[in-house]
Amino acid sequence: MRDRGSATGAGSVTFVGTGFSLITQTTGEAIREIERAQRVLYLVADPAAARWLHSLNPTAESLSNHYAQGKPRSDSYREMADRILAHARRGERVCVALYGHPGIGCDPTHIVMARAREEGIPARIQPGISSDACLFADLDIDPMDAGVQAYEASLFVFRRPRIDTRAGLLLWQAGFVGETSIGLSDSTGAAGARALVTTLKKYYAPSHRAAVYHASWYPICPPSIEWMPIRSLIGGMKSTGCTLYIPPEKDGGK
Repeated sequence: MRDRGSATGAGSVTFVGTGFSLITQTTGEAIREIERAQRVLYLVADPAAARWLHSLNPTAESLSNHYAQGKPRSDSYREMADRILAHARRGERVCVALYGHPGIGCDPTHIVMARAREEGIPARIQPGISSDACLFADLDIDPMDAGVQAYEASLFVFRRPRIDTRAGLLLWQAGFVGETSIGLSDSTGAAGARALVTTLKKYYAPSHRAAVYHASWYPICPPSIEWMPIRSLIGGMKSTGCTLYIPPEKDGGK
């Protein structure tokens, strides 16, 4: 039988989001969880954010060492989940701080939540500010106007869900299509970009404009927003972590 550990004397796990813009998008509740935790584990995209977490709680440790060039992301995520749960099984109150929203696009979060339920370990997710929340604000979009469909970009390309071009389309990790491992470079894979553009052209005219978006990491810096025709996306997506927004077709598309 699989050793699931013992819930006797087990601690707890709370996932919090730090948002994107340094400090300013972290809720007061999240800060309190970080400060009172017996162990803080984190994944953030900026060294300044890491230093800030250490200032809030000296137990803070990065989970980024589970990534490696060419290593399958699924292996990294399982290792992160094992590490998080190991601390909880020792009776520690664990806080896991993740940039953005801790429940959106965060496989370790949901692996831990499922295993914690099996083992009787208290675990919860606090909401955070996600990339789509930033995008709606920065692009002045009300998703209630025409509706928004949202997919992880690889899922959109390979599963080909049926979409309505009269509503907006939001694609997370648009520069990371088809990638199963972490690379040291932040550059977008050309093959994945071509596959994404080919799929989009089945629904939209090549001249239909899309926004390549990246939320700002700092409150004093503006977000990155580049509007370009769909046909130009192959060379236009510079970052693997960019979010793509395609506004509605006025006539409903092809």
